[in-house]
Amino acid sequence: MFVSSLIKFLFIVVPIGTIFEAIDLFRKVGLVFYPEQFYSEMFGIAGMLVYLSVPARKGRQRESQIPWYDIIASFLTFSCWTYIAINYPRLSEFSANFPTIGLLVAIIIIPLILEGLRRTSGLAITIIVLAFIILALLCHQLPSYLKGNKIEFDRLVYFLTWDSTAIVGMPLRIISTIVVAFIMFGQALSLTGGSSFFTDISMVAMGKYRGGPAKISIVASSLFGTISGSTVANVVSTGVVTIPLMKQAGYRSHIAGAIEAVASTGGQLMPPVMGVAAFLMAEFLQVPYAKVCIASIIPSLLYYGALFIEADLEAGRYGISRVPKERIPPGLAVIKNGWFFSIPFIILIITIFWLNYPIQQSALLACLIIVGLSISLGYKGKRINLSEILEILRSTGKNILQIFMIGAGAGIVIGVLNITGLGFGLTISLIQIAGGNIFLLLVLAAILSIILGMGMPTGAVYILLATLVAPALIQMKIDPMAAHLFILYYGMMSMITPPVAIGAFAAATLSGAEPMRTGYAAMKFGWTAFVIPFLFVFSGTLILRGNPFFILIDFATAIAGVWFISAAVIGFTNRPIGIAYRIILGIIGFSLLMPIGILKIGRLINIVGVAMALILIFLEFFLKRKN
Repeated sequence: MFVSSLIKFLFIVVPIGTIFEAIDLFRKVGLVFYPEQFYSEMFGIAGMLVYLSVPARKGRQRESQIPWYDIIASFLTFSCWTYIAINYPRLSEFSANFPTIGLLVAIIIIPLILEGLRRTSGLAITIIVLAFIILALLCHQLPSYLKGNKIEFDRLVYFLTWDSTAIVGMPLRIISTIVVAFIMFGQALSLTGGSSFFTDISMVAMGKYRGGPAKISIVASSLFGTISGSTVANVVSTGVVTIPLMKQAGYRSHIAGAIEAVASTGGQLMPPVMGVAAFLMAEFLQVPYAKVCIASIIPSLLYYGALFIEADLEAGRYGISRVPKERIPPGLAVIKNGWFFSIPFIILIITIFWLNYPIQQSALLACLIIVGLSISLGYKGKRINLSEILEILRSTGKNILQIFMIGAGAGIVIGVLNITGLGFGLTISLIQIAGGNIFLLLVLAAILSIILGMGMPTGAVYILLATLVAPALIQMKIDPMAAHLFILYYGMMSMITPPVAIGAFAAATLSGAEPMRTGYAAMKFGWTAFVIPFLFVFSGTLILRGNPFFILIDFATAIAGVWFISAAVIGFTNRPIGIAYRIILGIIGFSLLMPIGILKIGRLINIVGVAMALILIFLEFFLKRKN
């Protein structure tokens, strides 16, 4: 009983620490310390909780009695990181002749991180991190273009543990401050009825249209995805409602699962509240988070626009109707009950984009507002109380454990690249393999991004790709924002790309469909995410770079191109169409999708596409009138 209560209390401590740091309470009460000391203590608590709450074997439930080895591991984790937090200013300065106690702490910490990472995120990412540690010790024996500095074991583990560019570096800083704040915001919305409101408002907005259930899924998943931060969590949360609705309406099981998976994956790509990776991207690029959001607007609109069109055309092809009227809640009642859920998003947009608040302060302010409104109003009259506020904090602490372990693992990878100099060698190697050809380099980067992303959480995928792949793209003079968005999109596509499409497989479980078939269908419905990144790399208009007139023209033709390609993919316009017609639609679509600055003849291709589209529309209209 005591241990259980202690664990619940410690879950609350993690978000409380972030709140205190965001409002600068520590300094106000006279506690002045290095930022790395704060990150170390936060990670010490999170690491201890991993061993106290996550069983060694997946699938087992943690019983009331904690195994002795987990008690020892939790004690060592907390003790070692507390030692680091206390002694960081003194012991982080050593580059040789390392103090024995500091070295011993480092030797203990590394395997504890690896095991915690295995428990929370699986074997794949743990093996990758371990491989980098081994690589650091052997890299001096690699071929010349990949050869790194010779590093002794004691120097390596000491550097990884104590240096501010390794474990206690950028990933843990972002997680301890910004990510915890946004996870708390997401939990506050979810536990106060926000997820139910999103589903209800989606039902009201889309239920009366053709293919309504699929459109409800798309809207609900895009809204919930902005606060969940996880594709699988999004699928499970919204899919339990939307997938049965789609199946009842007439969508085939694998199609229902695919639509839900694609919609849920895109939630983390949708401004204004993107996933963990967006905050990390802002840090890697050293730009305001608002700039990442702005650059993501058009790609995310094209992504969801294509999904909407395909869901609608699929409904037309198979005669799928709207949601039965009796199942759609009254619109005015939904708005009356949940109007206040819009306020925190308005606050976020104003404070981040106009008032330039620190991101974590914006998230915490929005969180405070939603809690306050839920106490005074409540969704459907259900007001929250103190125990539910504590549950928001507890659930934040539970949900952040995996991200903390991923951050530590990513810190090890970044630290290895920094101390060995391998990062530069990997960049040169990728460029050499591509023969200096930008298009081939992008293809290699896309394949690597999907492979490295398989089965891994978004944050881990992005950090790995930003460290290993993005520098090669930037070295070839690709716009840094475009390069990082490129790897983010392809890293995310691993969620719906077989053989390890964890988002699609989660949806297949709910829909009762065959997982691989659902995965391939998800690739079909998410085709824009495989195409658009190549376009915005070659032409910045799609990430709002350049002349506003050309941005507007490219966006307008891209929307039209998305419709033509989606119709070709589904095989339906206002009637079923054959293969030849689908090919024609595809050619027109890609011509329209081509930004005018992408090639020397890009403008000509675009104009030809517009002309072909107008001719086809005229012929369709003429034939329809004739019939």
